[in-house]
Amino acid sequence: MKLVVQVKLLPTPVQAAALEATLHACNEAATWASHVAFERNVKNNFALRKLTYGEVKSRWRLGAQAAQHVIKKTCDAYATLRANLTAGNLGRPGSKRFRKATEKQIVFRSQGAQPYDDRMLSWQLAERTVSIWTTSGRVKNVSFIASAEQLATLALYRKGEADLLERDGMWFLNATCEVPEAELNSAPVDFLGIDLGIVNLATTSDGEIMAGRELNRVRARERGLRAKLQKKDTPSAKRRLKRRRCKEARRAKDINHKIAKRVVAEAERTGRGIALENLTGIRERVRLRKPQRATHSSWAFAQLGAFIAYKARKAGVPVVYVDPAYTSRTCAECGRVDRANRVSQAWFACRNCGFVDHADRNGSRNIRARGLDLWRRGALSAAPASPRRRQGEAGRKRRVTASGTRCASPGTIVPGS
Repeated sequence: MKLVVQVKLLPTPVQAAALEATLHACNEAATWASHVAFERNVKNNFALRKLTYGEVKSRWRLGAQAAQHVIKKTCDAYATLRANLTAGNLGRPGSKRFRKATEKQIVFRSQGAQPYDDRMLSWQLAERTVSIWTTSGRVKNVSFIASAEQLATLALYRKGEADLLERDGMWFLNATCEVPEAELNSAPVDFLGIDLGIVNLATTSDGEIMAGRELNRVRARERGLRAKLQKKDTPSAKRRLKRRRCKEARRAKDINHKIAKRVVAEAERTGRGIALENLTGIRERVRLRKPQRATHSSWAFAQLGAFIAYKARKAGVPVVYVDPAYTSRTCAECGRVDRANRVSQAWFACRNCGFVDHADRNGSRNIRARGLDLWRRGALSAAPASPRRRQGEAGRKRRVTASGTRCASPGTIVPGS
């Protein structure tokens, strides 16, 4: 399993100037290569290298490895754009958002990340320093700070490239590590259903509620402060906006990490799997009133789901993605589906059997039941079938999208995802 270990560099002013000049040169070269790729419609790495390699290397004084990484970074950016267009993440073909993404070239920020391989970057973990290539030559003894756990992971599992990036005057290296996965629990005793929400960020089928009221209150306060500073539009207001621009994202990321860690630890301790809702495309499907749009857009459900998935994979906990349709309207006791069952945001009251519970807790129980059912059907379809049952099994497999492999569609089993 691939993990990214981020360490903070502590360069001297001279070293920082060399790193900054290198990032600027690499990203200027990448933008020029992107222009050539866009104008000539050449997005293949080797084909684009024939057109741009010599110019990139000589014009921006880049080494051979750096020049090749610049060209590859450009091709990877266009490959990512194609994937987003194919997946519909940038709207329908012909829409304003789709045209905006396809009718102009990709431009790289002057401080965008630059990949380094082992020929351009060497680690001295004992001394906590790195030796790194720059346009001014090799810069040695660049100090970095890292925890003991990060150092152990780098020493044992570092493999592949590392990205150099600068953020708010601070320098970082993101190193790729191939960490071995734990043995997958192929026979979970049950599933832990997780209902993701805005008011309550995560609610488990065990009844534990991770409330997000404090986070949402802070987000509302930050939005109000940003609006005031933008309206003021003075140099000091702009400086303050720049200092606070990533604060909310960092807070949300920290909270999501803590929630994911608790959920996975509980599932691992009890020998259960985890059932999550597949919320792909929910922002496009849901229409909201204007006051609700900012809160909905800042809902980091995808990040929380990704954190749970990778931590579960590391721990050997199976993850199942279920269709979220009507989980908030379905009674976890009798199974009756009725819009009137959801009496408020917080409470659920079944019109059929009279069952009353917290709405998110009821939803998480439905998610848990769907996850368990999906896992059982997937395990059954994986078993060898007799000749007399093959025809029926084939029909059922077409109806059940539970193949035991990674898939983005609702009703999917992702073992150890």
